[in-house]
Amino acid sequence: MEIPHTLSNRRQFVKLSALAAGAVMLPSRAMAQAAAGFSLAPLPFPANALEPHIDARTMEIHHGKHHAAYVAGLNAALEKAPELKGKSLEEIFAGITGVTDESVRTALRNHGGGHWNHTYFWNTLAPAANSGAPSPKLLKAIEESFGSMDDFKKAFNEAATKRFGSGWAWLISANGKLRITSTANQDNPLMKGIVPDADLGTPLLGIDVWEHAYYLHYQNRRADYINAWWSVINWAEVSRQFEAL
Repeated sequence: MEIPHTLSNRRQFVKLSALAAGAVMLPSRAMAQAAAGFSLAPLPFPANALEPHIDARTMEIHHGKHHAAYVAGLNAALEKAPELKGKSLEEIFAGITGVTDESVRTALRNHGGGHWNHTYFWNTLAPAANSGAPSPKLLKAIEESFGSMDDFKKAFNEAATKRFGSGWAWLISANGKLRITSTANQDNPLMKGIVPDADLGTPLLGIDVWEHAYYLHYQNRRADYINAWWSVINWAEVSRQFEAL
C-alpha cells in the first residue's frame, strides 16, 4: 500500500497528532501471522512527514514497493513450509537453521528479515517535530556504554557508513549491555545460527543503509542520509522498547 504524497492539511494534522500521542503500530503486532499470512501494514505517518530529511517519493517506493516485495516473498516461502505457518517472525528466526530446504531457508532469511527490519524501521521513525529524545533511563544506559550521546552517535555513524554494500546498523542490547553492530543484506541480530554470535542481541534502533533507502534524494552520499536520519528517530518508541527488556 502506498501512502499518497498529497494530503489535506486537516488529514495530515490528525495523523501527526495521533503519532505524537503514541498511536503507532507496535512492531510486535506486525511480526505475527494472520490466517492468510503476513501483511504489509500502512506507514505510521504520512509519506511526506519526514521531509526534508527523508523525502516522500523515497518513502512511497521504499514502503510500497520494496517492503511489499519482502512480504510477498515471505508468504511465498511459507507456502513451502506449512509447519511454520502461524509462527511469529521471531519464532521463525529462532529456528531458522532447522529449516532443511535451503531455498526456503534463504527466502525466510532474506524476505522474513526484510519484513521484520522494515517494520521495525518505520516504527522507530517520526517527524522531526515529534522526534523527542531518549528517556532518562535509556540516556543513562547510552552514556554508561559509550561515554556520551555524541560518542554513541559517532560510533553508530561509523558502523552505518562502513557497512560494505547493502545492510543495516543496529543498537542492540546483549547480555544486559548496549552495543553497536551491523548486519549484511536483510539479516538482523535475532537470527541465531545465521548471524555471527558477536552480532546477536535484541534490536533497539536500526538504520537501513541499502541504497533504495536514500539514493533518490542523497545519491551516493550515505553519510548525509545517516546524519539526516538522526533528526527523525522516534525516541519514545526506542525508549519504550529498551524499558520493556
